[in-house]
Amino acid sequence: MTIAHDVAGDGPAVVLLHSSVCDRRMWDEQREALAGSGYRVVRPDFRGFGGTPAEAVRPYSDADDVLALLDALGIERAALVSGASYGGGVAVRIAATRPERVTALALLCSGLPGHEPGPGLLDFDRREGELVAAGDLDAAVELNVATWLGPEAGETVRRRVRAMQRHAFDVQLAADAEAEKAGLEPADGEEPRIDPGAVTAPALVVSGAHDLDDFRAMSVRLAELIPGARSVELPWAGHLPSLERPAEVTDLLRDFLRDSGLHRDGAAAPVSPTA
Repeated sequence: MTIAHDVAGDGPAVVLLHSSVCDRRMWDEQREALAGSGYRVVRPDFRGFGGTPAEAVRPYSDADDVLALLDALGIERAALVSGASYGGGVAVRIAATRPERVTALALLCSGLPGHEPGPGLLDFDRREGELVAAGDLDAAVELNVATWLGPEAGETVRRRVRAMQRHAFDVQLAADAEAEKAGLEPADGEEPRIDPGAVTAPALVVSGAHDLDDFRAMSVRLAELIPGARSVELPWAGHLPSLERPAEVTDLLRDFLRDSGLHRDGAAAPVSPTA
């Protein structure tokens, strides 16, 4: 299947990957701004998010889905930008296993494949799981909004996250119910571990000072493991900085893409190993 997506603009390709709290709509502001700055902006929805149906029983890889989408669009190489957590893990997996496909890598509050969750993330997972199991999806949504947005996020942003997270719950739980009704076992979502040291693209690793300790630690580790990565901490941000201060994050991404040397043909300028 080809996952749901939209495309805007013309120029070097930039793929915006969403968090598992959201869907591609989290990039509304960045999509228009980057397309207007001379990039071909692609926004996919992972399976079970936004416009892409959930797939509860057949093993699949979100990284492979993204690569298949790029193939379908005729895009050989692209910059990858992740909104947070899960999308970051997908971006790192692609950049590490298919480095020839990636021109630049921007990781905002990213996950790290293979990370062992700490107390904060384990507690969140437990509380969310209990609420979902009890059928209290409204409370599960509010838990996500309270956990993942920083203190500066206004009510408009909170409403947007509520809508995206509730849609994901509804789509994914409906798929799980259909699988259970058919007597099918859920697919194993585990993927092989990868080596971020295999990333060759210029990389920017962004963390939020108000994010969970787990994701701040993962950002530190990614900056250590990815050769030549630049690290930035946003003192105002929670887990979803592109929603919390969209204009500031757009400027950060535009500067990073420009400094990464993307040309009109989509290629990236060589990066000195000593840079």
